[in-house]
Amino acid sequence: MQQLGDSLEEYFNFYRPDDIRLKGTRVGIEHVLQEYIHNGKSPQEIESLFSTVSLEQIYATILYYLRNQEAVGKYFNEWRDYCLQAQEEHDQNPPPVVLRLLKLKEEQKALQVVK
Repeated sequence: MQQLGDSLEEYFNFYRPDDIRLKGTRVGIEHVLQEYIHNGKSPQEIESLFSTVSLEQIYATILYYLRNQEAVGKYFNEWRDYCLQAQEEHDQNPPPVVLRLLKLKEEQKALQVVK
């Protein structure tokens, strides 16, 4: 186990400015930070959510955030804004398969009311 120190960057793959992932996983730091910052989960609770992420990697992510709050906070907020915008666009213009499923759900609900 390495020491969490000045070499925090060794825990991450920096693919693009908007894509930082925990090394050896497909998990972006934004997912860990979402659970820590917004959902108030402990590192141990976060570890139970991600089977490929170690407790050490979670602590490294939190420490990286705490040491670089302005830059990582901006990264995280841009990710959240993107997700909210994408969800809004999806809700306003759902794909055909979603429309079919919603219609099917309404038909089943109407059948239950009739019975």
